[in-house]
Amino acid sequence: MDKMKKKESMFFMTWKRLAKNKLAVAGLIVLIITALLAVFAPVAAPYGYEEQDLFNTLAGPSREHWLGTDNLGRDMLSRLIYGGRNSLTLGLISVALAAALGVVLGAVSGYYGGKVDMVIMRLLDVLQAVPAILLAIAISATLGPGYMNCILALTISQIPGFTRMTRASCLNVQGMEYVEAARSINARERRIIFKHVLPNAISPIIVQATMSVATAILTSASLSFIGLGVQPPQAEWGAMLSAGRSYIRSNPHVIIYPGITIMIVVLSLNLLGDGLRDALDPRLKN
Repeated sequence: MDKMKKKESMFFMTWKRLAKNKLAVAGLIVLIITALLAVFAPVAAPYGYEEQDLFNTLAGPSREHWLGTDNLGRDMLSRLIYGGRNSLTLGLISVALAAALGVVLGAVSGYYGGKVDMVIMRLLDVLQAVPAILLAIAISATLGPGYMNCILALTISQIPGFTRMTRASCLNVQGMEYVEAARSINARERRIIFKHVLPNAISPIIVQATMSVATAILTSASLSFIGLGVQPPQAEWGAMLSAGRSYIRSNPHVIIYPGITIMIVVLSLNLLGDGLRDALDPRLKN
């Protein structure tokens, strides 16, 4: 019971510090609204993402189409809402997979050190020799365009960051008294890593994950923009930018709205990440 109360109090203290950051709270609200719209897209969207109005192609904002239509007469607002499903899930799934793999590799590398650490770090050096966006493009171009291939490319390109972050956090805490105490009673190494080392090194990983979702959304939009991500007729913000670039002068609304949506969501994630970093900083605890 005391342990539960302690966990609840730590969560409450973190939330209390986060709530003081108005920009972080604003970012969280925007993300919640975006996620709810994406989840309930069939209800929230006025039209289907494939539904066409061929008599109103490239039409401007109107009562029937609040944000206008694209070159095929599809409602822009509906496609933005449905596009949130693909853009957000691409970011969340790829970051979740990269974090899971990176945390395990980083924990093993930081805890054992020696040859294990050297082998893992040298393999990551090979991946990090190529910028993440170029690595994602190379993987997608090799595997071919598509939703699952895009997730795989995003995941592989983000594993090094999580591994190095986890390794650094584990190196900071593995010399602490509670870790030494666990070793002194001959606790299993797996238990030490997952029960003592990782839980006390999780704060920077949470912040890294929040920031990485923003990066993944931008990268997935870039892949879709060049034809290596989500394929038509599926709605995705980067693909919508790519489809509208031919009309940027005559009908700028087809490219402005997806661009603004990406900007707002990425900014919200970065604001939330900054707020979490400050809220989880041990030096700010009373």
